[in-house]
Amino acid sequence: MPETRFISDLFRRLAGSGLGVLGRGRDSNDPVDMCHSLLDTQSEVSGLVLARHILDRFEGMDADARRAAFSRIAAEFGPDEEALKTAFAGYTAGDVVAARRLHFAAEPRSQHLIRALNSVPGATARLVRLRANLLRETRSDPALASLDQDFRHLFTSWFNRGFLELRRIDWRTPANVLENIIAYEAVHEIRGWNDLRQRVGDPDRRLFAFFHPAMPDDPLIFVEVALTAKVPSAIAPILDAGRNRLDPDDAAVAVFYSISNCHEGLRGISFGNFLIKQVVEELRRDLPQINTYVTLSPVPGLRRWAMSELHAETPILPARHRTALEALGPDEAPAPDMLRDIAALYLTRARRPGGGALDPVAHFHLGNGAVLEHLHIDADLSDQGRANSWGAMVNYLYDDARIETNHQAYVTASEIAASSELRSRAAKAAKR
Repeated sequence: MPETRFISDLFRRLAGSGLGVLGRGRDSNDPVDMCHSLLDTQSEVSGLVLARHILDRFEGMDADARRAAFSRIAAEFGPDEEALKTAFAGYTAGDVVAARRLHFAAEPRSQHLIRALNSVPGATARLVRLRANLLRETRSDPALASLDQDFRHLFTSWFNRGFLELRRIDWRTPANVLENIIAYEAVHEIRGWNDLRQRVGDPDRRLFAFFHPAMPDDPLIFVEVALTAKVPSAIAPILDAGRNRLDPDDAAVAVFYSISNCHEGLRGISFGNFLIKQVVEELRRDLPQINTYVTLSPVPGLRRWAMSELHAETPILPARHRTALEALGPDEAPAPDMLRDIAALYLTRARRPGGGALDPVAHFHLGNGAVLEHLHIDADLSDQGRANSWGAMVNYLYDDARIETNHQAYVTASEIAASSELRSRAAKAAKR
């Protein structure tokens, strides 16, 4: 586009002549000094040049230099203290205008910085990648959590549902988007173009993704759907390229068998609940005879949790199960009946500190109003499936009549909606 070429040419001319916009005493090679100057400059053009240089510098840093820069930004780009004191002094209870002044004065300058960096064409995707780096550093340096809160606060606004576009991905989708789908698949690996083709091109398969206008060729999250005659109990038949294809008009069940978040830098920004609801609407419009919407989901935390129960102060697993687990070799799985007990207890009773289901996939679907419906063993015999859950998988049922009630009960009281089959299994297992 002519505008993009003009801006790129302008960047090159200004960058070639030196930045010339840094404040006195600031180092033109120091990215944090550049950040201070970016917020100080009154020139839109100079600001664009600085913002681009800052992003370039961050992308060229090694991990240690980037961590040090993040630490300085977290420390040096807090709220304007004088403005905050003035706003606080002017606030009295009930004064809505003064309360707003106080709110804006309390906003850290780091948020202004992130917005200024986002003025560069293509910067949104670069900032998402930058936050991915920040998240890695925050694990070892909790002091960086406040800076991550600024990113998350802004990304929640920038990537809200009103900006997202749902697209169906098929074999006519541009190759660069299809390549991204292959790269981002996080649940069941796509083994090349032939595998992708049967997932997006076969008549009984669908793939839908959310996109953002600032990242038009880069999906944010996508879901793969199998159209089947009945609720599935294993993943292999769904992934089998040699299966018999079903006429979509004969399908009675839509199975969400893989949901992949594409960007680590968007962790904590919720898309999945909107995605599933909108995909259900799309399928219901095109295939009104489908009356059942379920997942076939992994149980990624099961095996790790079960082994941690051996050393828990107040274990959920009864002694008989813990003794049997202790005796297992590294390549052995619990007996089928015992695995069903362990999985039922894990899914219905193992909780995170906030009260929700400990398993991340269960937490996601239960939070969206689904019901924990069926448990299947020997359902995923891949290396990953065995390593995570000894091959167990779960169906979560999305029942229109219960979704809102289930969602509210889970969010407000951490109540897990589960079938009577699974509740009964867990209750009996706990008594042994």
